[in-house]
Parts: sequence; C-alpha cells; structure tokens
Amino acid sequence: MKNQDLEMFNAPDKMRKLADLCVKKSSIPPELYVEHSVNRGLRDQNGNGVVTGLTEISEINSFKMIDGVKTPIEGELFYRGVPIADLTEGFIKEKRFGFEETVYLLLFGKLPTVRELEEFNDILVSYRTLPVNFVRDVVLKAPNSDIMNSLAKSILTLYSYDPYANENDVPNVLRQCLQLISLFPILSVYAYQAYNHYGLNNSLIIHNPDPKLSIAENILYMLRPDSSYTEAEARILDLALVLHAEHGGGNNSTFTTHVVTSSGTDTYSTMAAALSSLKGHRHGGANIKVVQMFEDMKKTLKNWEDEEEIANYLRKILHKEAFDKSGLIYGMGHAIYSLSDPRAKIFKKFVGTLCTEKHREKEYNLYKAVERIAPKVIAEERKIYKGVSANIDFYSGFVYTMLDLPLELYTPIFAISRIVGWSAHRLEEIINAGKIIRPAYVSVSPQVEYVPIGERK
Repeated sequence: MKNQDLEMFNAPDKMRKLADLCVKKSSIPPELYVEHSVNRGLRDQNGNGVVTGLTEISEINSFKMIDGVKTPIEGELFYRGVPIADLTEGFIKEKRFGFEETVYLLLFGKLPTVRELEEFNDILVSYRTLPVNFVRDVVLKAPNSDIMNSLAKSILTLYSYDPYANENDVPNVLRQCLQLISLFPILSVYAYQAYNHYGLNNSLIIHNPDPKLSIAENILYMLRPDSSYTEAEARILDLALVLHAEHGGGNNSTFTTHVVTSSGTDTYSTMAAALSSLKGHRHGGANIKVVQMFEDMKKTLKNWEDEEEIANYLRKILHKEAFDKSGLIYGMGHAIYSLSDPRAKIFKKFVGTLCTEKHREKEYNLYKAVERIAPKVIAEERKIYKGVSANIDFYSGFVYTMLDLPLELYTPIFAISRIVGWSAHRLEEIINAGKIIRPAYVSVSPQVEYVPIGERK
C-alpha cells in the first residue's frame, strides 16, 4: 500500500464518512422503480422472469395454464428435451457414471451412442493436462481459502498459454470449453491442496488424475491423501454433478455468460466472469449456508425429533433472531419452482443410502423434518406468491459433508458441473449472435450545474 492508502486504511472514521456519502448519493427511492415500471432483478411483480432470450439447451417448468389459470405443478427439468429424471434413472440403472454423458448431451443436443461416448471420453482425458510447471508457477502461488478466486486466477492465466485465445469461431471455442471442462476438477482440487498446505499447515498432496477414472471418481481420487473412495461415494458425487450441470439461461451465472459472450470477449474471460457470479451466497454459495445453518440448529435444539422445537427455531430464523440474522431459511424455496425442485427429489432418493453407509441417519431425519416443517412455517410468517419447497442446495451440502469434502470446495464443485451449461450457452450465444446484450436503465438523477472547485461547499 502507498502511504495515503495506509492512512485511509487506518482511519475507519474517514472511510465511514465517505461510505455514508456514497449511500446518501446512490440510494434510489423504492417507489421510483414502480413508477418507471422497472422489473428489479429482471422479474415482474408476480415473480416471473422477464424473457430476454431463447434457448434449446434446457427447459424448466413449474406451472401449467389450465382453463386460463396459472396452476402450479411438480417441477420439471429437461436437458435438451430429455427429462432429468429419465436421464439419471438411465445411467444409474445401468450402473454407469453419467456426468460425461450429460456433458455430451448438453453440448451436442443428443444422447451419445456407446462409441460416441467412448470417443468423447478419450477427448476429455486428453485435455486433462496442464501446461508444464503451471501447478508450481500458478496454482501454488498466493493460495487462499476462497478456491473460486484461485480457480478464476488459473483460468485467466491459461489464456496466456493459448495461441488462439481470442478466436471465437465455433471449433476453437468448443475446444477451449472442452479443455476447461476437463481441467476444472484438477484446478479446483489443486487450489484447495495449496491452501490446505500453505494456509492450514498440512502436508502438500498433489495426485495426477487417473485416465481410467470418471470425473467424479477423479475428484475423490485427487483430493484424498490415500486416493480411496467407495462406489456409493463416487456415484452420488457423479449424480450431484449431473443435477447441477445446467439450469436454463436465466440463472445469474449463465445469464452472465450470455452477456459477456455477447460483447465478443474470449472464453477464458467469459468463464472467469461466470465464476465470479456463481461464488455469491445468493447463487452457488447457498449450500454452504445450508450446512452452517444446520450446524447451528444441531447445537441449539435440545431434541432433534421435537417438531415444535424445530418449528420455533425456524420462526426465529425468519424473525432474524437465529443463525445469521438474515431472515432466510437456506435451502428452502426457489425463484422458479414452487411445489418441488425435481433435482432435490432425485437427489433425496440416494441421500438415504449414503447416510446409512456413513451412520448419519439421525441427521438425515432432522433434514427431512425441516424439509417438511419449513414450508408451513414460511406460509404462516410470510406473504408468498407461490409454494415453497426444498431446492437442490438443501441436500447437496449435507451430501458433501458425508463425502468429507472440505467446505472450501462446495462451490467449486458446483462450478465443475455448471461450466458444462456455461459452455453450451456460450456456444449458443456465438452461433446465434446478433447484438451485444444491453438492457436500458432509466436515470432518475436531477441535472445540476458545474461549480468551480473554489466555489464548492
């Protein structure tokens, strides 16, 4: 820091005064948003998303029009027209890992044949190689507990190693996307290992990925000191990757992908921007909050089976009297789904199996109780325009704790999965490109005259 920076840093009262001025001059009266018909968050007064584009990559349904009435239904999610329930049931029934197949489906719009999948897996394996000394020179330098930031640093640095980094023709962008899909697991785990060593003073362990293993298996293989894992662990992590891979063009990080891509920038910058969006606690970081909320709940509740005590704790959360005082019951509710999140329903079927293996049945029963009680409490305490149900974040964090995954990797695992959706949407934006995305903002600031500096008060 320069001397003037240190002076400001050591004078919080001065910074507070400047911050207060910033707030005073930047606060817009809420009624002006209504007056100018501004859909804040690109959602209308009924919570419906404002249509900003078209996509063939995925479809989400939460209601149907029946006799002219918008009627809530059980949530539906389709990947390239294939119901997510059928997709997951297919590879689980055949005892196959499904994430690589899902990558193929989302990128190319069709389910692969056996041969196509084998050839595609060979391509992904061939891209699981970092540049010479990249781990030493980039990943292990300046490690920190926020693995998402470390991941973004690595992605932006990979730009320098790509002689065709700025070429945005479809074959080149597809190549870049496939490389990043293959490298995200490695970069994420290595970034954590660097932090675990330099930040937490534990042994530095770097395992090369095994070309014979799936992406889900390799995450556990590279992360654990002895590289061991059970089949159940690998399969439920694989399922988590499939369920998080894509969720429409309107979610914050995917919309970011479209916006940044429309400017004509490169793939590395686009993916770094999407990562920055995903790391927010209102988006990809939500499952961390769920785990932390349950840890507080387990310490606070005297009887985990007392439903009235659970309900009272949830009321205190809503009244900003418990946990982080945010007023939010994390993992409950979704911007689109009302009656159910299809991803949570699928995931829940397999959580019980892992709970039995890990001897965590008591905690699982607490999760199920909160899932059952929370919608009733929210309905009593809040005015809601649609139903409330558990979302995918509700159980994913719990699963990650049973897999002994460090908290620092929860959101990066989301990114390892969601880069598939980002890649598909980036390609879709490039293929259908026409205009830079530039929504309008209405200025409500009064015009003022310029005052010479010597006359200002």
